[in-house]
Amino acid sequence: MELTPFTLTVPQADIDDLHARLVRTRWPGPGGGKGWDRGVPLDYLQGLAAYWRDDFDWRHQEARLNAVPQFTTVVDGQTLHFLHARSPEPGAFPLVMTHGWPSSVIEFLDVVGPLTDPAAHSGDPADAFHLVIPSLPGFGLSTPSAGPGWGNLFRVSQAFAGIMAALGYERYGAQGGDVGAGVSGMLGMVDAERVAAVHITGPVPYPFGPPVDLDGLDAADAERARRFNEYQRDGLGYLHLQASRPQTLAYALNDSPVGQLAWIVEKFAEWTDPAKPLPDEAVDRDTLLANVSLTWFRGAGASSAHTTYEGMQAFREFVASAGGDGSTPPPPATPTAASVFAGDNSIRSIIDPSGAYARWTEYDRGGHFPALEAPDLLAEDVRAFFRDYR
Repeated sequence: MELTPFTLTVPQADIDDLHARLVRTRWPGPGGGKGWDRGVPLDYLQGLAAYWRDDFDWRHQEARLNAVPQFTTVVDGQTLHFLHARSPEPGAFPLVMTHGWPSSVIEFLDVVGPLTDPAAHSGDPADAFHLVIPSLPGFGLSTPSAGPGWGNLFRVSQAFAGIMAALGYERYGAQGGDVGAGVSGMLGMVDAERVAAVHITGPVPYPFGPPVDLDGLDAADAERARRFNEYQRDGLGYLHLQASRPQTLAYALNDSPVGQLAWIVEKFAEWTDPAKPLPDEAVDRDTLLANVSLTWFRGAGASSAHTTYEGMQAFREFVASAGGDGSTPPPPATPTAASVFAGDNSIRSIIDPSGAYARWTEYDRGGHFPALEAPDLLAEDVRAFFRDYR
């Protein structure tokens, strides 16, 4: 596997085109309703788009990303991009970290320093990691898609295992959330001899399974169950559309930056810390827009919709072959930890009824994007878990 150094430089013409499209936005009316009950409010999105157009500095974010060594490789015709941040500590443990949707490797930039060089961040040098942070196929810098089939997480995990082997890592850990949690868990199966342990964030029941019964749950789990049931009723529109008609959606995501902005920002509004009402209160505004911008410049809104379609098709086939409704996942094949943040809907009695997880930790802040919302908590949880598996 040939590994090629990579530096991101978005052509100025693409930045100018983005600004011109933002100026020419054809805005709809406010649509009625209150707050966010019909989607992203017009006044909020107009303000965010104006900031994106007039004040956001893409070149600064680009330089921030390029400060971490990057590489590309080709697997089965698909270009795969990854960050590779090596620790200065000789005994550092290799860790592959995988993002989810709608995100990119930018999600992990705030934890690169604390995890690779804990001594410089009030930590123990013995907890250091060498980090490999891939862009999922069809996302961010692993675009364009070479063809169908890269939404299958089994195929993705095999490719990532190949990258770790090419880097010379004979034993390593895996960490991720959302889609990245699925990839991390599968790495523990497809590369079982080399994956020492797996750490995931925010595991949830299969979204198309039955609603969660609140009877017998304590107050914290009952609140998570209530949110999950509400998500099933009112929050699955994006998933139904991407899992059934991705090409129809692709035209809007690939042509309208404001359309793509709304599509992504709505998820940050719904999935981040409930104590932070607005997306750019839960996540730094410039970092949020850096993620959106990378998705825009690479046309990844459309391609990631297609990978969602393929991933859901593969997952439904898996659920059907396994029997049942998929609401209770199988126990992990590798020692696994779960960290649950304030915005997560993870209920241990459902996710882990047999107590098979090696560690389960719940926090009172953060949400679906903990590396962006609570990087200190995530970094310490990862350090603490892997101490026993280095």
